[in-house]
Amino acid sequence: MDKFVTKLDHSKPSSSCQSLIQANANLSYLINELHLGSLKGDPGERTPISDYNPRIRDEVRKHYIQQGPCQPSKHQFPKTLIGGRMRQFVPSWFNGQFSKCFRAWNKGLERLRLHVGDVNSVHDKCFKKMLDLSNHQSIQVVFDKHSEKLKSEYQMRLEASIDVARLILLYGLAFRGHDESESSTNQGLFLGFLRWHEDKHPDMGKVILENAPQNDTLTCPIIQKDIINACAKETLKAIIGDLNGDYFVILVDESNDISHKEQMALVLRYVDKNAEVVERFVGLVHVSDTSACSLKEAIYSLLSDHSLSPSQIRGQGYDGASNMRGEISGLKTLIMKDSSSAYYIHCFAHQLQLTLVAMSKKHLDVEDFFCHVTNVLNVIGVSFKRRDLLRHLQAEKLEQLLESGEIHTGRGLNQERGLQRPVIEHEGSTSNERNQAKYFLSEIITFKFVFMLHLMLKVLAMSNELNKILQKRDQDIVNAVEFLKITKKRLQDMRETGWESLLDDVSSFCHMHDIIIPKMDESYFPEKSKRKSSGICYSHHLRVDIFYAVIDVQLQELNDRFGVVSSELLLGMANLNPVNSFANFDKGRIMVLAKCYPNKFDEVQIRDLSYQLDTFIIHMRAGNPKFSNLQGISDLAKALVETNLVETYSYVYLLVKLTLILPVATATVERAFSSMKQIKNEERNNMGDQYLNDCLVC
Repeated sequence: MDKFVTKLDHSKPSSSCQSLIQANANLSYLINELHLGSLKGDPGERTPISDYNPRIRDEVRKHYIQQGPCQPSKHQFPKTLIGGRMRQFVPSWFNGQFSKCFRAWNKGLERLRLHVGDVNSVHDKCFKKMLDLSNHQSIQVVFDKHSEKLKSEYQMRLEASIDVARLILLYGLAFRGHDESESSTNQGLFLGFLRWHEDKHPDMGKVILENAPQNDTLTCPIIQKDIINACAKETLKAIIGDLNGDYFVILVDESNDISHKEQMALVLRYVDKNAEVVERFVGLVHVSDTSACSLKEAIYSLLSDHSLSPSQIRGQGYDGASNMRGEISGLKTLIMKDSSSAYYIHCFAHQLQLTLVAMSKKHLDVEDFFCHVTNVLNVIGVSFKRRDLLRHLQAEKLEQLLESGEIHTGRGLNQERGLQRPVIEHEGSTSNERNQAKYFLSEIITFKFVFMLHLMLKVLAMSNELNKILQKRDQDIVNAVEFLKITKKRLQDMRETGWESLLDDVSSFCHMHDIIIPKMDESYFPEKSKRKSSGICYSHHLRVDIFYAVIDVQLQELNDRFGVVSSELLLGMANLNPVNSFANFDKGRIMVLAKCYPNKFDEVQIRDLSYQLDTFIIHMRAGNPKFSNLQGISDLAKALVETNLVETYSYVYLLVKLTLILPVATATVERAFSSMKQIKNEERNNMGDQYLNDCLVC
């Protein structure tokens, strides 16, 4: 044992004591080497205090304080043109002859007093710090002078203020009121909760608020902000500790607050030690402009504040609907120059929304349809009387249909969505409103409107599951790609085989509501030209010009906006999906995926990954219950952690993590901005950036 373990010699001081003794010896050596007597008093000639060792700066300051103010009487002061004359400082002013140099010398003194300022001015604070330093009045010295009872009471007051601050931060509420004086009825939540805290804890109530020393209540706005700042620092410390130097993705969005200041929010997305994908808000930054260079500088500055390296970025996510949408391309390029593996994938949820927007803009009939729907909703929505009348008529009709058995009850069924003629025709205060309502009614009781209604309902239903899956916080990119493929396939199937069923549904609806059905084999006359035939029949117009065209536009938009899903990067990720006993496993594509991260996979590691994948797939398909019913790549990551196989399949697990952290949506950033609007509202629009940031972090 003596060969491997060194026995502790109790006759010698411990290592910590030795370190303390050595530190004191070094400090004494530095002070002795300083030669305080050789320090120059002239500020223009002496060495800046910041250039000295931090441990002896106070000694240097004390020396200058003891020497008193420096008055260089033999110095030749430069002349400056003031009021048309060359003027300079005169050394005789040091000798009390200041008043002789001014006609209105009392005004000169007033100006000096204004320059010095009142209590708590910069000059006043510096003067107090000078007195504290010369009298050895440090915080620790002053604190140690108090009795144990006073220290205990102070700690109880501090704990009460911290508890109340944490409670308010937990619910994202506002601290301050308009007036926090004792007689105010709007003191704010901080003092209100502190009084509630006093009632719940009688022992603590004896030392807080009115029972505390008037200069030590720990309730002033500065104290509140200090507590919030401390909570924010501890929160960020926990987040950075949870990240533990691992790879991460940045999610960025830009908006402006209630005071019209441009703000940029930064969220980190990473995989924690339990293989859970987490997204953490780390900061809100005020940006002077939204250019790519300025945004990059702000992002890097915020990362640097938390000791995070841009080289660890493995993905970027931005909301294309933000104010900085024109700079996203430049920003992602700048970041990828520093970290080539910081891949960018646009927010899938927003891309899906943009496909529907583009479809309404590219197809005139779709645009007209949504225009009519908007107008009808506006007519009903602006009047509570119309809403009540609609509800009453809807209830009567539902009762009749339920009695006849034509419809059934159920959750989410039979919502108010009908537009009754009496609401439009008879409820209107002016003839203009009634005429407008009649026009909207004439537009929506046509066969074409009903056809567009059913068509859009079916098209939107095709992407409904994809839309829901993209709203999940823990959604991984592999499953998103799978649902995207399913959506495309359903749309294509509808185009090939869905025409007859759609036409039957529309005809049935028209029969039920007495809407005229045109003859499909007759010539179609465009609405703008009722006399000139288009040369095609009505059936051809509905089927080719609308049905096929709308589906084709939707498919084209999905292919264009989600074209990135066909890249080698995402194809490789899809082959890691464990569903159906790794049915999609393809070693070749996974190897290509690894080569997308050259900083982590060199030639040797690529070779080792190849051997590891051979063993990995055999192990996964061997019938282990832990890996038999996995539903997604996130389940695979958790299973590897639970079975302690992370080190065994280290390269595979790294690829799994890189797959998980690539962002599908940036909903976390949107939630941050929603919180910002609650915290900084119209009543608190002068809230500072740091205060707002600390509240958001917590």
